[in-house]
Amino acid sequence: MNRHYADTRKIDPSRGAQLADGSPNDADRIEIGPTQLAFREWEAAGLTPPDLLKMRDFRWRRLTRHIVDRDYGGLLMFDPLNIRYATDTTNMQLWNTHNPFRAVLLCADGYMVIWDYKNSPFLADYNPLVRESRSGASMFYMITGDRGADAARSFAAEVAELIAEHGGGNRRLAVDKIMIHGHRALETAGFELMEGEEVTEKARSVKGPDEILAMRCAAHACEAAMAEMERVCREGVPRRALSEDDVWAVLHAENIKRGGEWIETRLLTSGPRTNPWFQECGPRIIQPNEIVAFDTDLVGSYGICVDISRTWWVGDEKPTNAMVYAMRHAHEHVTTNMALMKPGVSLRELCFEGHQLDPQFDKLKYGVRFHGVGLCDEWPSVPYPDNWQDGAFDYLLEPGMVLCVEALVGAEGGGFSIKLEDQVLVTETGYENLTRYPFDPALMGAL
Repeated sequence: MNRHYADTRKIDPSRGAQLADGSPNDADRIEIGPTQLAFREWEAAGLTPPDLLKMRDFRWRRLTRHIVDRDYGGLLMFDPLNIRYATDTTNMQLWNTHNPFRAVLLCADGYMVIWDYKNSPFLADYNPLVRESRSGASMFYMITGDRGADAARSFAAEVAELIAEHGGGNRRLAVDKIMIHGHRALETAGFELMEGEEVTEKARSVKGPDEILAMRCAAHACEAAMAEMERVCREGVPRRALSEDDVWAVLHAENIKRGGEWIETRLLTSGPRTNPWFQECGPRIIQPNEIVAFDTDLVGSYGICVDISRTWWVGDEKPTNAMVYAMRHAHEHVTTNMALMKPGVSLRELCFEGHQLDPQFDKLKYGVRFHGVGLCDEWPSVPYPDNWQDGAFDYLLEPGMVLCVEALVGAEGGGFSIKLEDQVLVTETGYENLTRYPFDPALMGAL
């Protein structure tokens, strides 16, 4: 009886006080995280989960160093993804993106304070790097109405007090995103506001060892979800009316089953709706012998983004020669361009060198050739040559950066598009493709 009671209080009764990632094995804990299904799949695949305490410490140290290196008194964050990076805490992430009620101040001495929803000050308790939890960062109109300026002045006064004590009185303050009343109040309080996104994007661009372990786990979970989505799609299309939404819903469900969090877009389309790209998935019934293309844009386990794309041929007939050519062209675009990745390579080289698209595919090409990825799509962004701007991305690749390599291949008015994308790690000597999901053999012309 006592054994049964003890087990029901654990997330995984087969383990002791901690799970494989070092987090508490407590079914009633505040901290969110992967499910038993995810841990079982990772163990079977020989994957090592991250040490979350080490991952959080790495991020905290990296952010603090970026603040000090720029001679700022602190970094004030409102973006939920930056807050997640700094604290590894969450609170109604999607709602918070358009109702900014949370804020985090990281001071130059490493002292970190979070302003959270007034009824949930406990959500950061599991991370001792967060030294204080307060409330009162809401300055959006729904909450403050016509007294937004008053709320902003009170908040700015708290920031000023903290910077005086933990920022050496340095009034150079980096801020990522803030409501207009907050911006004005901080300037009135004597702060010189600096570009906070530059700080956070550069800090987030290089992943630590445990962040890379977390990304490997998240990628595996995403690909397991993709496999189930593909199974449902292939088995369902010939037998019953299966809509794009029906297929897309499987990815959402399987992501949540593994402790994933949300999906940022609705980029799954079928047949003629794949061209032009960026139509959102909807109620269209997928027909046999059609293309289905998608982009995961998935925020999965540990809040890690897994941003990969695949295109499937669904049906018993063979795809057209034009489809096979486009698929092979897209595949060559991705594989050739990722081979450019190694430390010391400039983003300009990634833009201008490597595989070039056929002229027939140029007009509908994707917006970027590469982009960074971590907790979401991140800096840097590498455009195609016709969109390169000198001075915007004059940087070099470093070990630990992770970039997505993109390909969108479709002719204007062609009736279909091929969308492919892999997520790739820059290593000490070159690159490692973190994406394992196969390319459709029918579209590759192998069947």
